[in-house]
Amino acid sequence: MRALRKARLVLHLLRGMATVALRFERATPERRRDLTRRWTLKMLQLCGMRLVVHNDAARLDARALVVGNHVSWLDIYVINAWRPTPFVSKAEVRAWPVVGWLAERLGTVFIQREKRSEAKRIMHELSERLGNGELMCVFPEGTTSDGLGLLPFHSNLFQAVVSADCSVQPICLMYEDARGRQSVAPAYVGDLPLGKSLDMVLANGPLTAHLYVCEPIAATGDRREMAALARASVADALARMQAGVERPLDADLARLAAAAYPTPAEPAGEPVAVAEPEVGADAISRREG
Repeated sequence: MRALRKARLVLHLLRGMATVALRFERATPERRRDLTRRWTLKMLQLCGMRLVVHNDAARLDARALVVGNHVSWLDIYVINAWRPTPFVSKAEVRAWPVVGWLAERLGTVFIQREKRSEAKRIMHELSERLGNGELMCVFPEGTTSDGLGLLPFHSNLFQAVVSADCSVQPICLMYEDARGRQSVAPAYVGDLPLGKSLDMVLANGPLTAHLYVCEPIAATGDRREMAALARASVADALARMQAGVERPLDADLARLAAAAYPTPAEPAGEPVAVAEPEVGADAISRREG
């Protein structure tokens, strides 16, 4: 059954490529957004996931840098199902089969983090696109986590908001399972392979993706201040949503930790004492996102 669902996902990805290749060139921007949103909603459905949006009245549709917490590779699909938005993403995504091709043609800005010169280029492109009225999305944590809390927000890309004199639109993402618990199944952390992550999502469904739209933040002259304000807003939204669900079971956290951080095999004939594994939110580190 899971193999059939994966086959449907592959077919849907290929259908997305065909849509972009054959229909986007002649489509209006609004039509492109509609096609993207409908395709992405179907993608979530095939993953056994539904979308619930909170406080959508606070949504901005232009001239805003969308910033949020980062849990999973699914985050991009969840956000595009809410409001199709170009992203800033690590350069490695461009090489991913099908997904990278789609991301590039949907306006993704790719950054090579190991190159110091990239920051200036990305800042200029972000500022220009925001100034032209576009929405852009970044994950200022710079990596993924299990979603139970927030990591620090890096302030560098908030400089684009200062330069373009636009707004910040904070959003918060949280996943819930059918038992009414916050789910860590979508968390893409550690050394977890993408295929294994997909298996965990499919095995633990149905899931609900919650997206909370926070109140916009007007540009100030200080990128660090804006990053701090955005993080506080996302933290408040996460606390609100977590108040309506139960915490993940320790067994679920342990399964994620085991999959993301497999224990290396011990050399034969050299037994080594192993400490009891730590179970809980703090036991699960993050991966570059």
